[in-house]
Amino acid sequence: MSDKDKKYGTEYKTVHKVGNIKFVTQNEQGSQKTPMETMTKGRVYVLIDKNKNTPKSIVYFDTKNKRNKQIDLDHVHKGMKPHAHHGYNHAEHEKSKKGATNLTPKERKLVEKVKKEWYNYTKKRRE
Repeated sequence: MSDKDKKYGTEYKTVHKVGNIKFVTQNEQGSQKTPMETMTKGRVYVLIDKNKNTPKSIVYFDTKNKRNKQIDLDHVHKGMKPHAHHGYNHAEHEKSKKGATNLTPKERKLVEKVKKEWYNYTKKRRE
């Protein structure tokens, strides 16, 4: 059960998976929130925006299955787009006072991989 008493696996639907990366959409209506916990160590989730059908956020999980980093792709935060929030609640481990950081080269590489994979997946579905 989640902190909100929701059975594991009911909050999100997997729409695509490649390696350790799962592309998911949120089942509930309203504001789209990223997963906070997983049952798979080191999992990476990509939240797909249900309205735009594009990657919204990339979420990293630690060895305790808790969110430890989130890359937001769809909005600007203090002049940064995309940007990364660090920690379970977004800012416990911030390296700057902005509440987020610019992406590292490794994070940028993952963003490109995610965008390319999602493009190829949606292209195949249109054919």
